[in-house]
Amino acid sequence: MSHPARGRGWQTSVTRMTWINVTLLVAVAVLGLAIWSIKRHKDPHLQLESHEPIENLVPSISGMSLGMAIRGNSAEIHENGAFFDAVLADIAAAKRSVHFETFLWKEGKLGRRMAEALSAKAREGLRVRLVLDAVGCKKIGEARQQMQAAGCEIAIYHPRTLKNIGVIAERDHRKIVILDGKIAWVGGHCIVDEWLGNAEDRHHVRDLSVRLRGPVVHAVQSAFSENWVEVTGKLFVGEDYFPPLEPAGEVLAHMASMKPEGSAPAVKILHHTMICCARERLWIQNPYFIPEPDAIEAFCQAVARGIDVRVMVPSADVSDMPAVQHAAHRNFQQLLDGGVRIYEYQKTLLHQKVMTVDGVWCAIGSSNFDDRSFETNDEITLGFLDRGLARKLEEIFERDRVDCIELDARQWKKRGLLHRAKDNALYLFNEVL
Repeated sequence: MSHPARGRGWQTSVTRMTWINVTLLVAVAVLGLAIWSIKRHKDPHLQLESHEPIENLVPSISGMSLGMAIRGNSAEIHENGAFFDAVLADIAAAKRSVHFETFLWKEGKLGRRMAEALSAKAREGLRVRLVLDAVGCKKIGEARQQMQAAGCEIAIYHPRTLKNIGVIAERDHRKIVILDGKIAWVGGHCIVDEWLGNAEDRHHVRDLSVRLRGPVVHAVQSAFSENWVEVTGKLFVGEDYFPPLEPAGEVLAHMASMKPEGSAPAVKILHHTMICCARERLWIQNPYFIPEPDAIEAFCQAVARGIDVRVMVPSADVSDMPAVQHAAHRNFQQLLDGGVRIYEYQKTLLHQKVMTVDGVWCAIGSSNFDDRSFETNDEITLGFLDRGLARKLEEIFERDRVDCIELDARQWKKRGLLHRAKDNALYLFNEVL
């Protein structure tokens, strides 16, 4: 015998549960939308027109990228494994403080050398602080315990814990060293044995960094302090970290590193602005080159203006992340058809992140030319107005070109169906690769 009241009660319970589920789903959707709205970055539109030479635009370019032009600096380029000899010598000579920040540190010969050098300074009584990315440095091995035992202070950036779930994709991709607040190093070098040597084969990475002296060192120190304070909550002040700095050269420098919520990140503004401001030539070396559609169009428009646009990337065969290279391949046809000259470096992983413009301005830093670097990671890029430095980087480009294959638009169009399918599939995930 049926019970109508019981049936109606069951239906009422089902209806109530349905409405609760719908309400929860709507709440989750609204919360997700709110989080996206808070975290998203507005993209700069590449519609800038300027007929002034780069020399006149540096105050504008630095201001737009949330920095300021700083005079009186020296900047020295150090390539490949020679970088470590120089930076370890600077660490050994430090008298007051050593600050060190990196994305990638793996156990090995180089890691042991670096750990011992930093530990030695801590045992001497210097304040030695490190910011290490939790993901990139997860294979650091015993070096972490060794440095902590010696007195080094170590901050781990965004470990994969529940409280960091909202920022788990945000990595600290910077590579910075600051000694006594007087010398700074910025570039692409990682603490991995493959960065030793002289890029002689596929097991030795091609990279470069820049050694800075002069007032711009304070700007680099401020970039380090940003993540140190975020992770530890601790502050540092005084002449051990921000000493008076006299002019050390003639290089005009500016820094892009900030990533304000709801605004276009500074490194993205800087890179995109320079595409629009170039008047003669624009040469780029970058390991992970996946420009967004606006940037692709801007590169092609630059060529149409008569600008010599060249891009050098590692081939998929020598890259440490061939999936990223295939994602980049998806848009190469449009760039090649637009007149952009693309070179694939065949010898080893080309890891340097360099841009030169018109033979007078150049940039060196940690940022890749993709939206993961531009919008998600913490990065740093230094811009320099100096003909000698720009000429040196152009000479490096030309030297590296010997080990490249230049892509041809007609031949690229004939690449196989499987290659095309892989390119298109991996491009869908280019921001998480």
